[in-house]
Amino acid sequence: MTTRTHAPTDALDEAADRAFRLSVPALLGCTALLLLAILASATQGAAGLPVEGVVRALVGALPGVELTQTLSTAQEAVLWQIRLPRTILAALVGASLAMAGAGYQGVFRNPLADPYLLGVSAGAGLGAVLALGFGLDLAWGPIAALPMAAFVGAVLAVAGSVLVARGSFRDPATLLLAGVAMAALFSATQTYALTRLDETRAREVLSWLFGRLATHGWGPVTLLLPYVLLAGAVLWLHARHLDVLRLGDDEARSLGLSPARSRLVVVAAATLITAAAVSVSGLIAFVGLVTPHLVRLLVGHSYRLIVPLSAILGGAFLATVDIGARTLVAPAELPVGVITAFVGAPFFCVVLWRRKADS
Repeated sequence: MTTRTHAPTDALDEAADRAFRLSVPALLGCTALLLLAILASATQGAAGLPVEGVVRALVGALPGVELTQTLSTAQEAVLWQIRLPRTILAALVGASLAMAGAGYQGVFRNPLADPYLLGVSAGAGLGAVLALGFGLDLAWGPIAALPMAAFVGAVLAVAGSVLVARGSFRDPATLLLAGVAMAALFSATQTYALTRLDETRAREVLSWLFGRLATHGWGPVTLLLPYVLLAGAVLWLHARHLDVLRLGDDEARSLGLSPARSRLVVVAAATLITAAAVSVSGLIAFVGLVTPHLVRLLVGHSYRLIVPLSAILGGAFLATVDIGARTLVAPAELPVGVITAFVGAPFFCVVLWRRKADS
């Protein structure tokens, strides 16, 4: 009896120790990638900014630091009012979707779980479309209307996916088919809602749905940031629960953990952070699938590392993708969701093929 009780804990601790030995270089590497992505994103665009000038402006903004600034007044306006808000928004959205993907994968014990593939993003998109299309964002204010409307749609989507796949939601094929069904249902409803809008409003909403990060000012950043901090903290604090759930429900109960409660909390946090991200950026696919897999290649399967490193790497990934969105077809701009789909779809096929080969 004693062996049964402590062996899972010992195995988890050994896995965590191995992961933490890799965590310092992984953390430093991911953080360096994020900083480089932010710097590159801040300098690239229709109006190129000098790297040295941007570095001086950023470092000089730190408390107690005084540096001679080399950017012109117009360049500073571009940096602080256009380029940096968009870059930080991209990093926050990427971090949100990556943490949500890690949470869903841990809860369902399914490495193919992802906000987009589960239909959660489509549900959140429908909620936000209804809020945008029928003026709730103007009547209630975007801080109240968009994330909450998106959250309601996302909850309905994830609940539908789990109910349809009930009893076998850890099977990749079943869960993916359920997610495809939910995504199709909510996408069809989105299309119907768009037909009820006037042409100008429908064009604006459709452009938003494709996934874009264009912003003027810090409004979307301040809208998303509280949700990232709250839901991200919940996911990180429950990371050990996800490690325990990997052992199975019976083992989790023997260690004093309630599997149902842990799943509910993690799913709620992942759904909230997905809804908040969708409400400011539209539908962006595969970030929540690609990033946690890359992190596992670096540090293994400990969610105490997967969750925070996914946030950092997800932010770096989407900030880098946004550079491509702004520059590949300049002066026009690609939707960010198009590029993530080009990257994520082949990655998804590779993961699915490897799972089939392993089984």
